[in-house]
Amino acid sequence: MTETGNPIFNNLARLMTDAAGVATGVKREAEGVMKAQLERLIRDMDVVSREEFEAVRTMAILARDENERLAARIAELEQKIG
Repeated sequence: MTETGNPIFNNLARLMTDAAGVATGVKREAEGVMKAQLERLIRDMDVVSREEFEAVRTMAILARDENERLAARIAELEQKIG
Protein backbone atom coordinates (compact mmCIF):
# COMPACT_ATOMS: atom_id res chain seq x y z
CA MET A 1 0.00 0.00 0.00
CA THR A 2 1.44 3.36 -0.94
CA GLU A 3 1.37 6.20 1.54
CA THR A 4 0.08 9.56 0.38
CA GLY A 5 0.23 12.85 2.19
CA ASN A 6 -3.51 12.77 2.85
CA PRO A 7 -4.53 10.84 5.99
CA ILE A 8 -8.09 10.41 4.71
CA PHE A 9 -6.79 8.51 1.68
CA ASN A 10 -4.45 6.52 3.89
CA ASN A 11 -7.32 5.54 6.18
CA LEU A 12 -9.57 4.73 3.23
CA ALA A 13 -6.86 2.56 1.65
CA ARG A 14 -6.28 0.76 4.96
CA LEU A 15 -10.03 0.23 5.34
CA MET A 16 -10.30 -1.23 1.83
CA THR A 17 -7.37 -3.56 2.47
CA ASP A 18 -8.91 -4.74 5.73
CA ALA A 19 -12.30 -5.21 4.05
CA ALA A 20 -10.71 -7.33 1.32
CA GLY A 21 -9.08 -9.51 3.99
CA VAL A 22 -12.35 -9.91 5.85
CA ALA A 23 -14.16 -10.78 2.61
CA THR A 24 -11.58 -13.46 1.86
CA GLY A 25 -12.03 -14.93 5.34
CA VAL A 26 -15.81 -14.90 5.03
CA LYS A 27 -15.55 -16.59 1.63
CA ARG A 28 -13.37 -19.37 3.05
CA GLU A 29 -15.71 -19.85 5.99
CA ALA A 30 -18.78 -19.97 3.72
CA GLU A 31 -17.09 -22.52 1.45
CA GLY A 32 -16.23 -24.67 4.45
CA VAL A 33 -19.79 -24.55 5.78
CA MET A 34 -21.26 -25.33 2.36
CA LYS A 35 -18.89 -28.25 1.85
CA ALA A 36 -19.77 -29.68 5.26
CA GLN A 37 -23.50 -29.30 4.57
CA LEU A 38 -23.20 -30.97 1.14
CA GLU A 39 -21.21 -33.85 2.61
CA ARG A 40 -23.84 -34.31 5.31
CA LEU A 41 -26.64 -34.17 2.74
CA ILE A 42 -24.98 -36.78 0.54
CA ARG A 43 -24.28 -38.99 3.56
CA ASP A 44 -27.93 -38.69 4.66
CA MET A 45 -29.13 -39.56 1.15
CA ASP A 46 -27.30 -42.90 1.46
CA VAL A 47 -25.48 -42.38 -1.84
CA VAL A 48 -22.95 -45.08 -2.69
CA SER A 49 -19.31 -44.25 -3.25
CA ARG A 50 -17.68 -44.64 -6.65
CA GLU A 51 -15.71 -47.64 -5.39
CA GLU A 52 -18.87 -49.38 -4.18
CA PHE A 53 -20.61 -48.65 -7.48
CA GLU A 54 -17.71 -50.05 -9.51
CA ALA A 55 -17.57 -53.20 -7.35
CA VAL A 56 -21.29 -53.90 -7.85
CA ARG A 57 -21.01 -53.08 -11.56
CA THR A 58 -18.19 -55.62 -11.93
CA MET A 59 -20.23 -58.23 -10.06
CA ALA A 60 -23.22 -57.58 -12.35
CA ILE A 61 -21.09 -57.97 -15.48
CA LEU A 62 -19.63 -61.25 -14.19
CA ALA A 63 -23.10 -62.52 -13.24
CA ARG A 64 -24.48 -61.63 -16.67
CA ASP A 65 -21.60 -63.39 -18.40
CA GLU A 66 -22.11 -66.48 -16.21
CA ASN A 67 -25.85 -66.39 -16.94
CA GLU A 68 -25.21 -66.27 -20.69
CA ARG A 69 -22.71 -69.14 -20.43
CA LEU A 70 -25.18 -71.26 -18.43
CA ALA A 71 -28.03 -70.46 -20.83
CA ALA A 72 -25.89 -71.62 -23.73
CA ARG A 73 -24.98 -74.81 -21.82
CA ILE A 74 -28.66 -75.51 -21.07
CA ALA A 75 -29.57 -75.01 -24.73
CA GLU A 76 -26.78 -77.40 -25.73
CA LEU A 77 -27.96 -80.04 -23.27
CA GLU A 78 -31.60 -79.65 -24.34
CA GLN A 79 -30.56 -80.11 -27.95
CA LYS A 80 -28.73 -83.34 -27.06
CA ILE A 81 -31.76 -84.67 -25.16
CA GLY A 82 -34.38 -84.05 -27.70
